[in-house]
Amino acid sequence: MDTPPPSNIPEYAVAEIAGAIRRTLEGAFGRVRVRGEITECKRYPSGHIYLSLKDENAKLESVVWRTSVSRLSVQPENGLEVIATGKLTTYADRSKYQLVIDRLEFAGEGALLARIEMLRKKLLAEGLFEDSRKRPLPRLPLVVGVVTSEAGAVIQDIRTTILRRFPRRLILWPVPVQGQGAAEKIAAAIEGFGRLPVGGPIPRPDVLIVARGGGSLEDLMAFNEEVVVRAAALSPIPLISAVGHETDTTLIDFASDRRAPTPTAAAELAVPARADLLADLAQREARLRGAVVRQLRAAETTLLRLERRLPDVPARVLDLRRRLDEAGDSLPGALTGFIANRRAALAPLIVPHPRAGIAARRHAVALLDGRKAAAFARIVQRQRGARALQAFSSAPVEALLRQKRERLEGLSARLEAGSYQSVLARGFALVKDADGQPLTRAADVAAGARLSIAFADGAVGATADGATTRTARAKPKPPAQESLL
Repeated sequence: MDTPPPSNIPEYAVAEIAGAIRRTLEGAFGRVRVRGEITECKRYPSGHIYLSLKDENAKLESVVWRTSVSRLSVQPENGLEVIATGKLTTYADRSKYQLVIDRLEFAGEGALLARIEMLRKKLLAEGLFEDSRKRPLPRLPLVVGVVTSEAGAVIQDIRTTILRRFPRRLILWPVPVQGQGAAEKIAAAIEGFGRLPVGGPIPRPDVLIVARGGGSLEDLMAFNEEVVVRAAALSPIPLISAVGHETDTTLIDFASDRRAPTPTAAAELAVPARADLLADLAQREARLRGAVVRQLRAAETTLLRLERRLPDVPARVLDLRRRLDEAGDSLPGALTGFIANRRAALAPLIVPHPRAGIAARRHAVALLDGRKAAAFARIVQRQRGARALQAFSSAPVEALLRQKRERLEGLSARLEAGSYQSVLARGFALVKDADGQPLTRAADVAAGARLSIAFADGAVGATADGATTRTARAKPKPPAQESLL
């Protein structure tokens, strides 16, 4: 049996070889900075992040331990080109080497700009940069809130500008403006100002200024972080962004309500100039005074024109008073004449009383008697002379006249006794139908007929019920035949 020739190559255990390689690798390289594109990035529940850095020719597996994740200024994402700082070591269980990363940076401005542009498109698609979300700034705020570093020229510039233009109360929320954790603290400051209650012990600002001085793109990256941009877009208080110089642009500028090129310009936007306000008030006062004067003059001119058109009121009053006195003087005579005219108009409407007719009849009889006596005297004179007249006696004629007068008086008494007014006065009534015709028989009255019953002092209406009571009627006596002669 052949035996292998003796060898001077030492024999190592696997663990010894792994440890030797690890010590050699760590001793040869120490801390290194590696530039590459992040790929296969995965965050585990334990908090560790495993990723790979690659370029066109190779790939380097890397890991970020949980204790280092919170200190990274750049959160790893697939596709980012970064510069990773850490140390090379081995993973003996799988015979691999890896880079343990404790610091990440963007690899140049190109990578930063690409990341910023990608985030800008994402937020633009969500509508965070729409003009409809922009709010107007208050014209004269009582409290101005500032989010910036307490050490630096920015806060001094803002304080000096506000004091010069229009002194207002200033509240500073100090934050780091660059470096690790700056973005989260800036977002927390914006949200903290928004959560202050109105009328609380710490006054809530009417306007916010988020500012920092100039710097490189890497220095301004905190204001390009998504957490800061979202906090600015959701701020309940109008917000002015003033980051960097006039040529610098960050994503917070798109989400803020107004962008100022510099912190000093932001202070000028926040408060107006007192001198400008006073000048504007003076100008407005002058314009108002001029307008009031013009209105008064126009009203005065109108009143003068109307005054010329008005009549002489005192003269008109005196004239009307004189006419009233004249009318008062003529009123009694006019009233007397009016009453007389009314009496004359009512005279034909008065129904004569039977006594007046009787008196008129007596007067006519007296006239007739006088005429008969005169005629008789003329006849006597014409006949046979004075002798025949002496032989004729007037006694028979006078007796005849007395007889006729007595008969006339009797007829007058009978006429007055037989008038229907006298009959009504004794308690009788005169019944008439609806047409005013007298009714003398019960048979002529139909059931339900409307009747008018006249009494001595007036008439009343009635309705026939149809019941008829018949009584025996005495045979009327023939009228007495009387002669005047």
